[in-house]
Amino acid sequence: MLRKTDFFIDGKWVPPVTPKELEVINPADEQAFAVISLGSAADVDKAVAAARRAFESWSRTSREERLAALERLLASYNKRMNDMAKAISDEMGAPIKLALEAQAACGAGHIKAFIRTLKDFHFETPLSERNKQEHIVYEPIGVCGLITPWNWPMNQVTLKVVPAIAAGCTVVLKPSEIAPVSSIVFAEMMEDAGFPAGVFNMVNGDGPTVGEALSRHPGIDMMSFTGSTRAGIAVAKSSADGIKRVALELGGKSPNIVFADSDLPDAIARGLAHCFENTGQSCNAPTRMLVERPVYDRAVGLAADYAATVKVGNPAEDGDHIGPLSSEVQFNKVQSLIEAGIKEGARIVAGGLGRPEGFNRGYYVRPTVFADVNNDMTIAREEIFGPVLAMIPFDTEEDAIAIANDTPYGLSGYVQTQDKAKAQRVARRIRAGMVQINGASRPYGSPFGGYKASGLGREGGKWGLEDFLEVKAISGWDEQVG
Repeated sequence: MLRKTDFFIDGKWVPPVTPKELEVINPADEQAFAVISLGSAADVDKAVAAARRAFESWSRTSREERLAALERLLASYNKRMNDMAKAISDEMGAPIKLALEAQAACGAGHIKAFIRTLKDFHFETPLSERNKQEHIVYEPIGVCGLITPWNWPMNQVTLKVVPAIAAGCTVVLKPSEIAPVSSIVFAEMMEDAGFPAGVFNMVNGDGPTVGEALSRHPGIDMMSFTGSTRAGIAVAKSSADGIKRVALELGGKSPNIVFADSDLPDAIARGLAHCFENTGQSCNAPTRMLVERPVYDRAVGLAADYAATVKVGNPAEDGDHIGPLSSEVQFNKVQSLIEAGIKEGARIVAGGLGRPEGFNRGYYVRPTVFADVNNDMTIAREEIFGPVLAMIPFDTEEDAIAIANDTPYGLSGYVQTQDKAKAQRVARRIRAGMVQINGASRPYGSPFGGYKASGLGREGGKWGLEDFLEVKAISGWDEQVG
């Protein structure tokens, strides 16, 4: 069994102050495959102290020095891509093809994008051509506490660690204790890249202990958290006493509006593929499919047919199947919400309760489609975080927009129609941070984040870099002095 019980603090692998081991479970077979340590407030103190010492010098490094360090990180990441994919697959159940081509690959994609952003970013600029004596300076905010989730571990680690360090900040990372092994591999890459001691630190642990200690720590200047809205509220409350900046990337219940004039088979297949990707464990998954009533019955039939073709399988095996959910807790949550949908009168047209046929262990679930859902049902309100789709009919464009926006969340939205003017009109009115039209992909460097209960701030590109920067205005500046 893999033993990774040390933390990475001040450039070294060190044991916890107080030993407390935790087995990491492979969700495919419910067996432990690794052992880590759960940290304490004392471990956080050590990591924060190291980060504060390092900030003094790292914050004054040149753009060129930081770029060189990030280029070394990218080279190390690419060299160990297969190790990263294996870690992600083992710890949270992503099929190995998805783990390699999407989960691990997105980490490298984000590093590349932030290298481009750092090269082009203006850290100092006059206020305007008319007011050159007013000099605007972007400076690193300080020591940042970063808490990342289990569902897309490297997506979130790189969206936080890389821009923070590119900005000149130093960091303490707490990855999810459900999926910590990938972050241990990442810490080894940071070590290999030769970052100065204390710039990057990592302490494993749970939210109530290590997460709380980071959020409350007087030596932390900013908290960046990705996870559930409930946990994000806790981080914000714990950070409030210290007047910390807080960035939150939280949940979603994203609407996918399918108009009657869309290419219906393509739209339905694309919507279900995205909803079921990563076994439905994506915050931006299009989990509410709103279908215009004249084509609703046909759409339901297409959805049922598509769901019947979705294979569930062992994540260690190559293929396009979906794997298990990440944990027993997540499995039980998804089962309870499927049961709630049944009790509240939604109609199951695919999947349902229990494991798929042929599975008697592992946190596997049946890809499930509910028809005849209304927007007041639990399965239309709560983020399920499993391969469960709720299909809701609508009558008019105004009706679709009203249903789409009738949610506490506002992360993503999706629009399917061949009428480009209507697509863009509807996209403007969806109250969400991101909208995709007819399956258009999102490039690296585009801002990721949402409205309302979906969070605060944006990750990716210049917006992600700016999250970790303070703005200083210096009056009376003489450009000729420099």
